[in-house]
Amino acid sequence: MIDKHWESAEAAISDIEDGASLAVGGFGLSGNPIALIEALLAQGTKNLSVVSNNCGVDDWGLGVLLAAQRIRKMTSSYVGENKEFERQFLSGELELELTPQGTLAEKLRAGGSGIAAFFTQTGVGTQVAEGGLPRRYHRDGSIDIASPAKDVRVFDLNGEPKEFVLEEAITTDFSLVHAARGDRHGNLVFNKAARNFNPLAAMAGRICIAQVEQLVEPGELDPDSIHLPGVFVHRIVEVGADIPKRIERRTVAAEGA
Repeated sequence: MIDKHWESAEAAISDIEDGASLAVGGFGLSGNPIALIEALLAQGTKNLSVVSNNCGVDDWGLGVLLAAQRIRKMTSSYVGENKEFERQFLSGELELELTPQGTLAEKLRAGGSGIAAFFTQTGVGTQVAEGGLPRRYHRDGSIDIASPAKDVRVFDLNGEPKEFVLEEAITTDFSLVHAARGDRHGNLVFNKAARNFNPLAAMAGRICIAQVEQLVEPGELDPDSIHLPGVFVHRIVEVGADIPKRIERRTVAAEGA
């Protein structure tokens, strides 16, 4: 078996060139591959097309690449925690393809599974299917690029005709993900909410680069506990358990609640 371990994040991302497409794991700030993101920032790579559930916050996660204006296009389901994202989008500096969250997850999974497209009820009767969602604005506030109309077909579901919209799968040049544990063969185990989008992003990338908190030898992971098999992972970097992690919104329960 191939040893997929790389010595540093910098080495692992060194061939990501300007204009590359990336699928990046993370759910909010949970499971962000921050070491790989910061290495990409330091390398100076620009004009990136990024697929991720969200774009971090102004000073963390993908937000650091956005603040440095390294991202040309985002494909996301939620963008509400980043003021710089709002500014760049409304000023015409950033292209945005808004995608329903479950649809985005399935588009990534389908891409990694060799499925070209699928039909879903999500988005039927809205601009997701009918087109016209702003993707890029002119600086004067008018729409430069709008989403196209998608194919809608009728299928019988539980004996009733229902409309479904065609969604194309997503594949990218690279994927960047974070896992709690991994072995040298690339098998990965995720922790709690970090499992939401990281496995799907990993599947969609033609080259998947994973940062792990703990690297173990092949055979040390319980096969029944592996969340993503190593066939989807091409490079693995150990970053340690003390890598910085952020909480997006810290809240406490009211006394007596």
